[in-house]
Amino acid sequence: MRIRSEQLNPTVGDIDGNAEMILSSLNKAEQDNIELLVLPEMCLCGYPPMDFLERESFLTRIEEASLKIVKATGDTGLIFGLPTRNTSVGRSLFNSAILAQNGEVVRTVNKTLLPTYDVFDESRYFEPNRQIELTHFKGCKLALTICEDIWSNRNEFNYHTYDREPVIALAGAGADIIINISASPFSKNKPSFRREMLCNHAVKHRIPVVFANQVGANTEMIFDGDSLIIAPDGTIIEHTEMFKVGFVDADWNINTREINPVTNLLPKPTEPDQEVFEALILGLRDYFKKSGLSKQVILGLSGGLDSALTAVLATEALGRENVTAITMPSEFSSGGSISDSQVLADNLGIQLHTLPINDIYESFLKTLEPMFKGTEFNVAEENLQSRSRGVLLMAVANKFGYLLLNTGNKSELAVGYCTLYGDMAGGISVIADLYKTEAYTLSRWLNDSYYQKEIIPPAIINKEPSAELRHGQKDVDSLPPYPVLDGILKAYIEGQKGLKEIVDMGYDPDVTKRILNLVDRNEHKRRQAPPGLRVSTKAFGPGRQLPLAQGWKHEIS
Repeated sequence: MRIRSEQLNPTVGDIDGNAEMILSSLNKAEQDNIELLVLPEMCLCGYPPMDFLERESFLTRIEEASLKIVKATGDTGLIFGLPTRNTSVGRSLFNSAILAQNGEVVRTVNKTLLPTYDVFDESRYFEPNRQIELTHFKGCKLALTICEDIWSNRNEFNYHTYDREPVIALAGAGADIIINISASPFSKNKPSFRREMLCNHAVKHRIPVVFANQVGANTEMIFDGDSLIIAPDGTIIEHTEMFKVGFVDADWNINTREINPVTNLLPKPTEPDQEVFEALILGLRDYFKKSGLSKQVILGLSGGLDSALTAVLATEALGRENVTAITMPSEFSSGGSISDSQVLADNLGIQLHTLPINDIYESFLKTLEPMFKGTEFNVAEENLQSRSRGVLLMAVANKFGYLLLNTGNKSELAVGYCTLYGDMAGGISVIADLYKTEAYTLSRWLNDSYYQKEIIPPAIINKEPSAELRHGQKDVDSLPPYPVLDGILKAYIEGQKGLKEIVDMGYDPDVTKRILNLVDRNEHKRRQAPPGLRVSTKAFGPGRQLPLAQGWKHEIS
């Protein structure tokens, strides 16, 4: 049996477009004499569909499109994912996989394990499958599973454990092959962890594994694809390129259980920085393509690292002709704010405009003088500069129909070292899930390995970080050095560790307590921040939910 695992890039809510994509894949598979085509989870409606699933018109369109797809099938068996209705007790929908052939539905399999943690909220919409059974196709017994069903109790972080193991149950029932359709999002180090998990299933049950994963991005979530076909001994024999649509084929002999590559696609191993880079490029590109908000972007270039890295990512994702930058110096700006920004813009081939904010800033101060008279210069005057820049950026964005890119990093967002209605403005935050130290690492990798020349000027990478909102200001005046800060933040945010645990790691108790309190107190800022592309296991946004009004105190008991 010739099997194809294909990763598609669906758009949430574009039922007609997604259906045409599926039909195109089916037509190609039939031309190539594929006997079983495996497509990703929820590929008909896109993942995650969220509260679209509560709209009757949305569900009706899915049913109409599904019927069209099923009727179009011929000899090639087609497996694809979609929501289906539950006509019995429980929630009104299932997360399902349909196996269709010769114009008919051969079998509908519903997802057993519904992830409801981090970015996943499937128990909000779906009823779990209660009866785990094999799927029969051309004399073969398929262990047809959907995403979490194969992860079971093997996730990177066990938010909870399941009392059911669908793959173990299906393998024990005599499955000949494991097939998993997924919408498994990317995070740093997840691809290698996921491959290991899938290979372990193949070895444990001594049968092949076919894995088809969604690729592309929908709002914050980025899907890497990374679809695989694995032999019973755990060898990956076919492997799609990450972050791109594509497919791989294999010939499977059910009698000997041998499975052999046909496409012969085994991409070169990728390093972590490359994966993050490609993920952010795909995330930004798909946000623009799928949201339809704009085809061009604008951003502020400060002469600092974060805006420089954002400019590089935007240029790679959208093309230099679609990126406009503005530098907005004040009396507190260093000479390099403009000159370093100009070097970067020239290296990237993007437009750079200069709009000084001195007059605007002085006008604000003059207007506020009756109320500010007799007070010391403080954060109010600092933030006026940031908000002046935000006003200018949004004015240009509105005038020409651009979308403003936010350039803030995760370290700043975590501790509130950013200005509401100022440098927090934007339609999408490109590096909001990269800590400052990670932004440095990625920038150096871009120069050294990707471009192999100095695209981001060394002066930008090497300068001491500063918001430049007062004379001689440095980030270390307000925060610990970034390696220390980021170590504490990673332990607290991704590691879910408390004050005592972090101090036991070697961090100063007073510094740690201050940082954790800053993180908690600035939740209100993050609620108002633009969506940020997710590349970690715990990003700010829908995957991290904390109350704004709360009285929790960090103490070492």
